[in-house]
Amino acid sequence: MKRAIAATTATVAGLFLMLALKPHQTPAAAAAPPAGPAPSASPSGVPSPRERDGTSGTFTGDTIDTARGPVQVRVTLVKGRLTTITALKGEHDEGASADAVPRLTQKALAAQSAKIDAVSGATFTSQGYISSLQSALDRAHD
Repeated sequence: MKRAIAATTATVAGLFLMLALKPHQTPAAAAAPPAGPAPSASPSGVPSPRERDGTSGTFTGDTIDTARGPVQVRVTLVKGRLTTITALKGEHDEGASADAVPRLTQKALAAQSAKIDAVSGATFTSQGYISSLQSALDRAHD
């Protein structure tokens, strides 16, 4: 009987602690662009090849067909820095996909590349976004 009470108490305490945790970031904060200049693309502070060539302009990525629908992005570079990413297609209204595009945008702007992790629960949207982003960046270098 004592074991049952101890196990129940531990379970209730664990559930309470788990439910009391707050997310690290709210969806509204994820949609906001980072303040100030973006961090250097490399930890050593050495400019990336894109930064060295000073590419500027707006480039549209390929439309990527996914199981959740088409995904396409447009990027703006200023002197080789990725400054804006706009989703032209792929902003889904349901579930994790609704939050995925702003979170992917924030990750890509911080990384200054398409080498980012997918958003959990929005795998198809993430894969399409990353592929379209990479194709837009490739066009910037052609």
